[in-house]
Parts: sequence; structure tokens; C-alpha cells
Amino acid sequence: MKVLVVEDDPRISDVLEYALKADGYEVQTAQRGREAAEIARRSSPGLIVLDVGLPDIDGFEVCRIVRTFSDVPVIFLTSRADEIDRVVGLEIGGDDYVVKPFSPRELLARIKAILRRNHRPAKPPAEDPTESQLRYGPITIDPEKFRIHCQGREIVLTAQEFKLLELLVRHPGRVFTREQVLNRAWGEGGLVTDRTIDVHVKSLRRKFGNFEFIETVRGIGYRAREL
Repeated sequence: MKVLVVEDDPRISDVLEYALKADGYEVQTAQRGREAAEIARRSSPGLIVLDVGLPDIDGFEVCRIVRTFSDVPVIFLTSRADEIDRVVGLEIGGDDYVVKPFSPRELLARIKAILRRNHRPAKPPAEDPTESQLRYGPITIDPEKFRIHCQGREIVLTAQEFKLLELLVRHPGRVFTREQVLNRAWGEGGLVTDRTIDVHVKSLRRKFGNFEFIETVRGIGYRAREL
């Protein structure tokens, strides 16, 4: 699998490239944000390791650009441990973050955890293509093609937003605690917190605009309203 490493410090970039190649990944590198966005558009990597502090545009802006054309998993590298930076990264479509200094082993573990969570086993094709689609009000979800449409427009979600949406709308009216969401949408061993769930719910609400279907059950969790 191809991994794009975006890091302007040559020492860190070299270490990451060596570690990733030793673990069997194909590696591309970039030192500037705009260059990284263009490489991501051209080569469609399977995952991006993205430094927040870049010399031209920051990693958050790179992620915003990438999210306009791809749902590739993104792991942020940051030297700032403040919660606000982590929350911003998740809100704009990041999947995880690693705070510097870190060990290559930690990063590889994060990468493998994300790839495990995002893996979907192949299913036999349905005779009728619509049989594999899930409909919930104006939302149409195609799990096979990883595509979502709502009110005549396509909605671009990250892999984890997609899993969260699918979990909720498959069970309208059922309340899921944050722990249940973590276990069922992220899987055991997911490196996320309750705050991460809240951030993803907020992002889904923003992306679906005036179709308000996710309800907060105070002190418990979330549910998709019954239509």
C-alpha cells in the first residue's frame, strides 16, 4: 500500500520513510502543503501522514483540500498537544493524530489500527444493484462503493464518519452509548475517546445541513430519529 508522508523536517521524513518501507509500504514524500495536495490528487495514496506545521500552508488546510476529492485516512503529526488542535484536526476530516516526539513504532501501530478499522470484506454482488443500498429518508448509502447521496447531492465523509452514519441509520430510534459506538464503529483497540465521537457527530450534522436526524440523548449517547 502507498503512504504519503508530508513532513518538512528531512530528518523526521527520512526516519519515517525508512520505517514504513521496512514494514512493506510504498512511500511518497512531500515537504510542502500544496505539493502534498497535488501528489494526493494524482497518485491516490492509501493513507497520508501529515505534519501540521508546514512552510506554505498548514496541514489542516492540506486536509481540507484533500477532503474535497478523497476520503483517504489522514494521521496528523503535531508538536502541539493542546486539545483544541486535536479537535480541529478531527473536525476537518483527520482520522488520528500523533504528538511529537514519537517513535516510528507508535506511528506504525496507529496506521495498522486505522487500516484494520477501515477494511471492509468483499461481498458477493447483488443481482439488483439497489439491494446493497441502504435508504434512510433522503439519504442513500452505498456501502459497496462507499458513496452517500442526500437531497440530490453527494456527501463526502471520512471512513469513520461513514461507519458512524451507517451504524445509526441502520437502527433508527435505538440509542447507542459512546462506548457502544467506539466498539461497533471503531472496533476494539481504536485509539479514540468519547470526545472523538462528539466531534464526528458534530461533523455529520454540519455536512447534512438542514436534514437534522441525529439526536443527542443527554447523559447516554446518540440515535438516528425514527422517520
